[in-house]
Amino acid sequence: MARHGTPGLHTHQEWLGLVQPVGLVVAPVVLDRLGLFPEAGTARLADGQRRLKELLKPVQDASDNSLEVVSDFPALLEELLDWQTGDLVEAEVRLDDYNDVLRPTHLVPAIEAEATGGSPWQALVQLLPAGTGFDDLPRDRDTTSGWQATPQQRFERLLKDSEHPLGLLFNGVALRLIHAPRGESSGHITFPLEPMTTVAGRPMLAAMQMLLVADRLFESGNSERRLPVLLAASRKEQNEVSTRLAEQVLEALWELLSGFDQAERLAAEQGRTVLADLATSDPGHIYGGLITVLLRLVFLLYAEDEELMPPDALYGQHYSVSGLAGRLRQERAEYRGGMADRRGAWASLLSLFRLVYDGGGADPAYLPARHGELFDPDAYPFLEGREQGTTYADAVLDNLPAISDDVVEKVLAKLIWLDGERLSYRALDVEQIGSVYEGIMGFQVEQAQAPAVGISYRPPRQKIRITVVVNAAELLAQPGSKRDKWLEDITGVNNLKLPAQVKRNLKEASSLRRTLSPHTPRGLAAGSLVLQPTAERRRSGSHYTPRVLTDPIAAEAFRPWLEHCNGKPTADQVLALKVCDPAMGSGAFLVATCRYLAGHLVAAWEREGFPDEFDESYDKDIYARRLVAQRCLYGVDKNPFAVNLAKLSLWLVTLSKKLPFTFVDHALKCGDSLVGHSVKEIQTATEAVQLAFLDQQNRAYERMGIDRRESFAEDSRDDAIYDRKQVLLEQQIKASDGLRQAGDLMVAAFFDASKRKARAEKQQVYLAMLSGAFDDAGLQDAIEAIRERLAAADQGIRPFHWDLEFPEVFAEERGGFDVFVGNPPFAGKNTIAKGSPNGILDWFKQLHTQSHGNADLVAHFFRRCFDLLRTDGSLGLIATNTIAQGDTRSTGLRWICLNGGTIYSARRRYKWPGVAAVVVSVVQLRKGPYQGRKLLDSRPVNGISAFLFPGDNHEDPRQLAAN
Repeated sequence: MARHGTPGLHTHQEWLGLVQPVGLVVAPVVLDRLGLFPEAGTARLADGQRRLKELLKPVQDASDNSLEVVSDFPALLEELLDWQTGDLVEAEVRLDDYNDVLRPTHLVPAIEAEATGGSPWQALVQLLPAGTGFDDLPRDRDTTSGWQATPQQRFERLLKDSEHPLGLLFNGVALRLIHAPRGESSGHITFPLEPMTTVAGRPMLAAMQMLLVADRLFESGNSERRLPVLLAASRKEQNEVSTRLAEQVLEALWELLSGFDQAERLAAEQGRTVLADLATSDPGHIYGGLITVLLRLVFLLYAEDEELMPPDALYGQHYSVSGLAGRLRQERAEYRGGMADRRGAWASLLSLFRLVYDGGGADPAYLPARHGELFDPDAYPFLEGREQGTTYADAVLDNLPAISDDVVEKVLAKLIWLDGERLSYRALDVEQIGSVYEGIMGFQVEQAQAPAVGISYRPPRQKIRITVVVNAAELLAQPGSKRDKWLEDITGVNNLKLPAQVKRNLKEASSLRRTLSPHTPRGLAAGSLVLQPTAERRRSGSHYTPRVLTDPIAAEAFRPWLEHCNGKPTADQVLALKVCDPAMGSGAFLVATCRYLAGHLVAAWEREGFPDEFDESYDKDIYARRLVAQRCLYGVDKNPFAVNLAKLSLWLVTLSKKLPFTFVDHALKCGDSLVGHSVKEIQTATEAVQLAFLDQQNRAYERMGIDRRESFAEDSRDDAIYDRKQVLLEQQIKASDGLRQAGDLMVAAFFDASKRKARAEKQQVYLAMLSGAFDDAGLQDAIEAIRERLAAADQGIRPFHWDLEFPEVFAEERGGFDVFVGNPPFAGKNTIAKGSPNGILDWFKQLHTQSHGNADLVAHFFRRCFDLLRTDGSLGLIATNTIAQGDTRSTGLRWICLNGGTIYSARRRYKWPGVAAVVVSVVQLRKGPYQGRKLLDSRPVNGISAFLFPGDNHEDPRQLAAN
């Protein structure tokens, strides 16, 4: 190549910068690890350029423009890439769909069928008429019928639906390498032929030869260097990206918070305010607003990379996040320190956020309204400098926060650039995006009461650094040699791992001049807004469940259902399922379940016929996911920001260019899965104090199950449908709020007393307050004060009353969920006590009979999920290894197996595949006897009946619960 010296990652960055790949095709780090680099010899490249020039011939296109074209594609392969006759064969793959036939021109045979999933073909080839634009709609297309698609879209659909992910698209002017695995985002690299004959184009020619030379596809022996394997390895390599990006996103959150802190100080100098009293009255609202900004940005970056936003110059130059980031990056090079005094970028982002929410453009299809809470301008009005309670439709934006272009550029740079390279969100799995943003959960905004300093460290078993802010005077008052121990006491983290330089600076600091955290290089003044990790986050950090775990666990949880359907469920059977993750986090298990069930739904449609409302322009996998997300998936998490992140994950995996967000507000909710009452328990308690006014609410609840099944099943194909669902959900919540208040007061009474008799008496008093709740404002305020006190602080509880929130799931004819999947939190007795209010262990013991106070928290999740399953339902959950030990076993699996549960699959001592150095167990069980495959052995062990199947290569599940 043109650049001299030892080849490395920079070598690949050069040619990638020229071809500008779209999405992920091949990762430079994979090529570097295998020692694969473009040819650097000038003579060999010059010879290749000479051959290419000889193949290029001038022709006139349909518009009478002169083009240099290679008309003989096999000759190009033989002359430049050393292919042989027979490496291209006539096509045998076709799809009769969309009132059309999708068929490649040629096929490339596979050397080993194992590397291609058993297929005899490793790539499909599509030849187009000379000069045909890969991404242009045909000019002579019939716009009244058929599927309107570009050659790239048609070929990509063929690759995905035929499950041949590797393709070559050729139009005589350029060669495009495409990687489009089914169910995943696609990527492509385009090699323009004529430019490759120039000196500047040599790196592109060398790269094309590196990737497509005959040895890369037909060489026997070293399979890891073959192209299909390289592309698959590049996908796996993206897991490492998410860890590094997570730390940058946390830094972006700090930058944004600092920007609002500065904006508030500037406003105060002018006698104004942008935050009002939020810093003291509701700092959580500030935190929520900042997280929402980052979630909006990641949605837009993903949508832009997936080409789901308008492709024209108007959007690209004036609205797009990527375009704004590019302009700010250029301005930083020009103005450097002057960026802090420039404004305008923040207003641009706010304009874009509103445009996405309401839609816009001369044509309604130009940018359809997305709606949804994520982009709702009234969710966090302080972002626009508006007061709480104002509406975006009426308020004039005359108080915009003075967020500098310096802050916006830094935030966008943290989201877009990684290790000096432009990050492709299209190349990331939705789960990876979720994992990145899960890293900013578990924090809170606080106001420093005195001069303060931040200290960065890594929680145990984590790679992401976090910063805890401490009182500067208290820190400096400690002897240097004892400061690390003092910090351990402050954070609650034993064996605190500080970076070496931070550890030295901490010991030697005599003022705030020594850097202990990049977020507070010179300390913080009193009154500054800071991002503080919660007590739970300081102790344990956070890690997500990677796809390599979620996919197989979800599939195994559905095994009994699938066998009941004889392996071929109908569309109605798929869409009738109700599946829940009781601690959903960023929604990784819900996304895995969405993909899994959508695959079965598409297969059912292909057997039975597609539904009448299916539009041929839709991607059938995406449309299936939308229906599954709206009808089948449920989730609960006690962190409200995790709920928003899970919604984002489902929106991304179901994202359509033409359709609003998938409506999931009725199914993804905030609350504590282990703390709450059933509607029957609430009704019984309220009858005891004769609350007649709740009779109407009870009747409304009985109707709600039917209403919700009918109302939320329809796909949100336009704004009116989405808005109607939102209004209906608000009406249902309002109609049942009396029952919800009663349930919350019953929980509050339990935690506000320590003895059974005192709890019963307090419950009577609290419920009696409801008798005048709708007539007496003072009583209503007192009720809300009790509920707020219950939810307040780190140890607060948000009760979750399952059948009240999901009435359609617990209607009499259903009786519960079909499947639970997830990775519930692990916590021993001491950790539970530290992170929960007094009385939590008593609550668990009264909730689950024969349970033990020493049991790990995960045992109670197993019990709770088992209770909420319908008969013959199943679950697949991750647990600690204590699930099969002592009090945790007796509280969880042993009790379940002695009360109708059957373990049908289990794995112990399973090493976590991500960065967290933990070992877990995975357990799948069924509520009721298992009636599936032939058993290898089903004899009870110590009274525990479980099932061991031939060939499973798992633990004997009886041993998990027995002894």
